[in-house]
Amino acid sequence: MIMRLILRFFGILMSAGFILFLLGSAFFALGFLHYSKDLPDHAQLAEYQPPVMSRVHAADGSLVAEYAHERRLYLPIEAMPELLKEAFLSAEDKNFYRHMGIDPEGIVRAIVTNLGSRGSRQQGASTITQQVAKNFLLTAEQTYERKIREALIALRIEATFTKDQILELYLNEIFLGTLTPGRNLHGVVAASLDYFGKSLNELTLAEAAYLAALPKAPNNYHPFREPAAAIGRRNWVIDRMVDNGYVTAEEAEVAKAEPLVVTPRSISPNSLAAGYFVEEVRREITNYYGEEKLYQGGLSVRTTLDPRMQAMARKALVDGLVRYDETRGGWRGAQERIDLAAGDWGAALAGVRALGDVQPWRLAVVLEVDADAARIGLQPGREAGGAVSEARETGVIRPAGVEWTRQRLAAALNVGDVVYVEPIAGSGGEYRLRQVPEVSGGLVAMDPHTGRVRAIVGGFSFDQSQFNRATQARRQPGSAYKPFVYAAALDNGYTPSTIVRDETITIVNPGSEPWTPTNYDGRPTGPRTLRYGIEQSKNLMTVRLARDIGMPMIAEYSRRFGVYDDMLPLLSMSLGAGETTVLRMTAAYSMFVNGGRRIRPTMIDRIQDRTGATIFRHDNRQCDGCVADRWSGQAEPRVSDEREQVLDPLTAYQITSMLEGVVLRGTATRLREVGKPLAGKTGTTNDARDVWFVGFSPDLAVGVYIGFDQPRSLGSRVTGGQYAAPIFGDFMALALEDEPATPFRVPAGINLVRVNRTTGMRASGDGSILEAFKPGTAPPESTASVEYNPGWGVATPDIGRPLGSSGLY
Repeated sequence: MIMRLILRFFGILMSAGFILFLLGSAFFALGFLHYSKDLPDHAQLAEYQPPVMSRVHAADGSLVAEYAHERRLYLPIEAMPELLKEAFLSAEDKNFYRHMGIDPEGIVRAIVTNLGSRGSRQQGASTITQQVAKNFLLTAEQTYERKIREALIALRIEATFTKDQILELYLNEIFLGTLTPGRNLHGVVAASLDYFGKSLNELTLAEAAYLAALPKAPNNYHPFREPAAAIGRRNWVIDRMVDNGYVTAEEAEVAKAEPLVVTPRSISPNSLAAGYFVEEVRREITNYYGEEKLYQGGLSVRTTLDPRMQAMARKALVDGLVRYDETRGGWRGAQERIDLAAGDWGAALAGVRALGDVQPWRLAVVLEVDADAARIGLQPGREAGGAVSEARETGVIRPAGVEWTRQRLAAALNVGDVVYVEPIAGSGGEYRLRQVPEVSGGLVAMDPHTGRVRAIVGGFSFDQSQFNRATQARRQPGSAYKPFVYAAALDNGYTPSTIVRDETITIVNPGSEPWTPTNYDGRPTGPRTLRYGIEQSKNLMTVRLARDIGMPMIAEYSRRFGVYDDMLPLLSMSLGAGETTVLRMTAAYSMFVNGGRRIRPTMIDRIQDRTGATIFRHDNRQCDGCVADRWSGQAEPRVSDEREQVLDPLTAYQITSMLEGVVLRGTATRLREVGKPLAGKTGTTNDARDVWFVGFSPDLAVGVYIGFDQPRSLGSRVTGGQYAAPIFGDFMALALEDEPATPFRVPAGINLVRVNRTTGMRASGDGSILEAFKPGTAPPESTASVEYNPGWGVATPDIGRPLGSSGLY
């Protein structure tokens, strides 16, 4: 009886257990079906391409800019050092390679720890796989439903991907804080670079452990705001690495004793004075590929930027703008004023925004002014965490620069004025007063044979204004346009020795007022050679020449050279009345010195996508013989050049020779002091609103423009030869310092004949020059039978006096 009751009891118990099992299974199945419904497709992780930042490099490979919404560089798991992986596994999921996506041991451990924690920080139990599921496929909401869905996805991920694939996704995606504002760091590669300035393979044990300490709460372990907590968490990770057998106790003690040394990494175009250049590259890529491709596509951009030449270009332009401002601008007062009675002048001065690309200029506040000098306090720097440095540096402003005297200095400055100063070399604490010039300008330096832009400066300071006056500002080039008129003439029967009358001319167009142009100096000089007309920049000769050739022809040449797209066929346009850019003019002049070949200016050599595939290359020339494995007696390979010939090579050299005459005898003779073969043309517009110099050496073309952003006169008698040409000269002196004095290349077919520079007839001795002629166009040996076109003028024995300098234009 008793046995029957026992058996009956166990039968009921088993039945109840079975029923409960069935109910539990049904409940579990229903829950599984419920939470599995509409789960994200984990298979999409196989095709996942995370947003990766794009990087911009100079021609020498140096990094100049990075673009990203999320700063991430993707690295395969095979390339990651074991030390780093061990640090993250110890900090986040020590059983990663043993569990199936969820870690029961970790769950139990977290429950026990949290029950005994009495309200302190709770320990989680999410595995790395679960974090991948959350970061890639779910939201970050803290609900039980999300945790269940996370676990289900983790199980599916584990069934689909290998452990290494999962760890690779995690280490490249995880958010690791924001060290400096605006730089959100995703993935271990970007974090290693920003925190320590190192690649992953260079990280020490302590540094790897610190990165592994960040995923839980990056802000709580910020190295500057929470240094003690950061070191504590780092050391906790090192201890876990010891527990897991990855490092020895001795290694751990050494690492834990290390200070947390973080060196924020700053990639700024300002470090290379290349703000304008890099911004132009950014605009170009955005136009071609869109903003998403630039900021998320992981592009590798190799630019044409020459960092050395860029620094020279900026110095030359800035010095020229300051030179004009000192002589023409006048002192305009302090940048700001601060109240010295309010407390620490250093803290107040640190709050004044300084331009970041005007080094070695610095902001300073005037502390005292006396009859001989002004004592100043220099703007203090900031610590790595952003706090103002407690160090205070003072100095003295001495009267220096154009027209600065003690009296003027004392009258210009007041205590509390915030001004820019520049250290006087070798003076030991003495400074000269500076001010940001109102005038601005642009400079472009280009390889004339390829169109590769080697330097661009678009103004005094990119921090002050991002408007690029070298590429965006459209200004009248004035007389700098004249060589294209002369090129059209030389291509159509004229020679450098052809006589054209430099005499008053009145142009009458139906329906408009008569127009009577004048030369800059107001004086006609009678019949002159074409060479003289361009060397001395004669307006009357140019207009007469343009009328004879026809403006439609000149408009076509302007289009060919890319100066203007659709020039109005008006005679005033022959004097540069149309608007163009410094970049266009520099590219157009390049076609003179490169033999008349079309070039396409570019700031980008090559673009590669995230996989390394080249998606853009500027130089598309082919070189079939360059891929040979070995030399077997074949001829040396030649690169094919299929570029359009926009100008006869002989004409191109004639113009080059005439522009060299501008430097040797014309309106830019001050450039002779550079000591290298140079050619170019000055340009000054009406009322001197804009001044130019565009020119070249045999292998470098440069364009310079100066003017106000809101056009107004630069002043009475201001010329391109006076202000733009010296900037060109300063730059060329630096850029060509180590280059040999290579003469301009003379193409086959050119005949160099010595002629009288006044009459254009054959001559020798004083007053003669070597002139370039095409075959069959040189003056005859005897001048007795020479006939001139009456429209060009009549030859007489006293056709002109020996030329001297007729002033700058």
